[in-house]
Amino acid sequence: MTTFTYQERFRTLSGVFDEFTNRTLFQLQSRGIFEELISPLSVGKESNVFVASKKVGSSKKSNNEIKVIVKIYRMQNCDFKRMFEYIRRDPRYEFLKKHRRQIIIAWAQREYKNIIRAHRNKVRVPEPLGWRNHIIVEEFIGDKEAAPALKDQYPKNPRKFFVEVKNQMKKLYKAKLIHGDLSSFNILNYKEKPVLIDFSQSTLIRTPNSNELMERDVKNIVKFFNKFDVDLDEAEIYKELTQK
Repeated sequence: MTTFTYQERFRTLSGVFDEFTNRTLFQLQSRGIFEELISPLSVGKESNVFVASKKVGSSKKSNNEIKVIVKIYRMQNCDFKRMFEYIRRDPRYEFLKKHRRQIIIAWAQREYKNIIRAHRNKVRVPEPLGWRNHIIVEEFIGDKEAAPALKDQYPKNPRKFFVEVKNQMKKLYKAKLIHGDLSSFNILNYKEKPVLIDFSQSTLIRTPNSNELMERDVKNIVKFFNKFDVDLDEAEIYKELTQK
């Protein structure tokens, strides 16, 4: 059996990436944020998500490893114009100019900041582990396999699951954050508990279009759970979440 060094394995798996991505991956690996990419998890229009390994333990020679998620935004394929229209309204990024690379990097940075804010406020989200340029590393949710999206594994008790989702939305709002793209696609069903993911469109509640985004989140969630005869009212849920 041929034994490869880490650098050789890295080059083999990352050969499809551009030089900028390779360099950023290597910088994150050098900081110990992850050890190596293992396999692709999902491929999207704007980002690719990989499962990676990460060493744990106090010793650098430790053989204990866990799985983590590495999300890589595509520098060439991203719809940066759409990204710019979203992010320019966020008070944290009013300074941003309409430049492709800067917008994509700011987009990834904002998502990472949003996850940090949510995690610190006890929202059930993947733990943020690291970020650089257009790449985010976060906790792997699942056991041997990644936890499925809610759309792929319906809850055994829809009403109970909805209450859990609503509680997470309340915690987000209390943290002055709105998910902005909440649906059954980006809520994981892990052991009959919701885990919120994909915070790229999340924004502060003081952003001008925050009410619109919150209304959309509520509409998506109510529509999904009403399929199970939970009988929810959008206006009532919105009022409960926002106290408006």
